[in-house]
Amino acid sequence: MGRRRQLYEGKAKILFEGPEPGTLVQYFKDDASAGNGAKKGIITGKGVLNNRISEHLMLRLHDIGIPTHFIRRLNMREQLIREVEIIPLEVVVRNVAAGSLSKRLGIQEGTRLPRPIIEFYYKNDALNDPMVSEEHITAFGWACPHDMEDIVALSMRINDFLCGLFMGIGIILVDFKLEFGRLFEGDNMRIVLADEISPDNCRLWDAKTSEKLDKDRFRKDMGKVEEAYQEVAMRLGILPEATNSDMKGPEVMQ
Repeated sequence: MGRRRQLYEGKAKILFEGPEPGTLVQYFKDDASAGNGAKKGIITGKGVLNNRISEHLMLRLHDIGIPTHFIRRLNMREQLIREVEIIPLEVVVRNVAAGSLSKRLGIQEGTRLPRPIIEFYYKNDALNDPMVSEEHITAFGWACPHDMEDIVALSMRINDFLCGLFMGIGIILVDFKLEFGRLFEGDNMRIVLADEISPDNCRLWDAKTSEKLDKDRFRKDMGKVEEAYQEVAMRLGILPEATNSDMKGPEVMQ
């Protein structure tokens, strides 16, 4: 693995300089965290699986006209992506009551919502990613009204498509988190899907048994976390074949 300059390290991924201007290399780690970093651990092989799952879903979304930052997968743990200006929002789309929604509103987990609900959270670890409204977002300049129109429209299209895709393999898409960025091409700017889509940021339940197939197994100490991620990959038809070199971490140039 070649030496490259590290630009950023998050809870689950590392970003490096890309081989060409306007590109980055996104490396998927096995590190897992919950409760805004309060709980930490390792899910063996998670980075390999998430890289493949996210690649598969990004390509499927591209096929229906959703613009994304994804260019191509480089190896078992890395993707080449377009460099974007990340909008500091987590966009959560909910189809079934679970997690914080159930706790906040006292709705029994598993209750089908009357329609998909979109929530926004300000990306700020120090503040524990507080929930915000579109009024907050536009007032503080995190995104303009036109940006928000694009974000909401894209989120609904992504949700419609992924709900059908997952239901086709016997999985309910309960809820999921999206991130978006601004892609600048000359004088033009467009909003594109960024980050990843994987069991790390989706709640995925087996359609027959309601068995959890996502990071909730880690959050709640349910066990068989690796097996749940593998099950999602298997149902999607993804068969990763990692080598020893793929499993090693990247060599960082200081």
